[in-house]
Amino acid sequence: MAADDTTFKDTKKVEESVTSEEVSEEVVAAPAYPDGGFWAWSTVIGAFLVQYSTFGYINAFGVYQDYYVRVYLTHSSPSDIGWIGGIQIFFNFGLGVIAGRLFDRGYFRYLMTSSILLHAVALFMLSLSHENRYYQVFLTNGVALGLACGITYVPSLGIVSHYFHRRRSLAIGIVSSGSALGAILHPIMLNHLFNGRIGFHNGVRISAALNVVLLIIAFAMMRTRLPPKPVQHFPIGQWILEPAYGFSLLACVFTFLGLFFPVFYLQLDAISHGVDRQFAFYSISILNAASVVGRMMPNAIAPTFGICNLLATFTFITGVVTLTMPAVHTLAGTILFGVFWGFSSGAVIALVPALVGLLAKDMSEVGTRLGIFFGIGSILGLFATPIAGALLTKQYHWLHASLFAGITMLVAAGLQVKIRYILAQRKGTQII
Repeated sequence: MAADDTTFKDTKKVEESVTSEEVSEEVVAAPAYPDGGFWAWSTVIGAFLVQYSTFGYINAFGVYQDYYVRVYLTHSSPSDIGWIGGIQIFFNFGLGVIAGRLFDRGYFRYLMTSSILLHAVALFMLSLSHENRYYQVFLTNGVALGLACGITYVPSLGIVSHYFHRRRSLAIGIVSSGSALGAILHPIMLNHLFNGRIGFHNGVRISAALNVVLLIIAFAMMRTRLPPKPVQHFPIGQWILEPAYGFSLLACVFTFLGLFFPVFYLQLDAISHGVDRQFAFYSISILNAASVVGRMMPNAIAPTFGICNLLATFTFITGVVTLTMPAVHTLAGTILFGVFWGFSSGAVIALVPALVGLLAKDMSEVGTRLGIFFGIGSILGLFATPIAGALLTKQYHWLHASLFAGITMLVAAGLQVKIRYILAQRKGTQII
């Protein structure tokens, strides 16, 4: 009888500890998430391929920017051409508001199908465009391709949360590195195609065929796991008023103003400063090779050092390195700039979705929170590249554009320090 009483008391203590508010989120959530298994890692690989073929291709726009300015759209200014890249960024992230909500409602496979079809239409129609017909390039390479990428950007990040909890930062880092790998290989391929015997139009067709095939493979490898809620009412107004989430949205504004300037303009910068043209073609690939490492390592060590701590640090480093871009005049300088900027900016890109997941109170709202976050950022992304082009001018005033991009990143870093302070106060720990 005494043994039974002891067992009953022990069981009651366990039940009380489980229902206690002090129990960690990991203990509650761990049984619901496999954190591995065939479909978990298959989905990660599929999402990796989506990032490679969509945002990775957008990150190779520096090749298009350089080719358009020097060869294909010579009647247009760098600022006008910058709008093509800006509209890509706008739709890639801005559609997250809609795509994230549809993903949470269970329409992932419809989003993927639409993206594949639109991706094919966008690039194959670009291959039929004519030289110095700006509107044709803007509608295909800008609007249509941006829409195709934006349909799946947030869902390909959000689907990882269906399978991972403890390893979520690592899984998101792997998926996010797909866009960095794409930004390594796409520029090499595009430069050789555009500037070789194949030429611009056939080069676009070859890259389009490759991307569409990879997206179809990704489609077959991914599946959602958590059942959608038939009706979801998200208190978006309350989310925005949450101090940490509100400051994250403000930090996103400044981040998007400065983050894409080196990606889109480094190749043009290297060529305009007399760097060997054959090497300059690889400058964006070097930058993004470092970005792959930057997207993997910080997310792997985030549980030890804290997501906010790392994000604020690498955003600050990215801003400082951006400010040095006007001093990059040599081959060695271009390499060093690409390595340091690529690593730090890659960490920023990979840690941001992990931060939004940290701020979410329930996994069913991650897609919508990410959509709002990237939707707000996309509005600034729309104007960031044209602003940089306007500051640059046809006389290539690199100092003006670099100051703008670098200072905005430093402001974003300051706001992220504020987020870290809020969460540290709330959770009572410095590992945030």
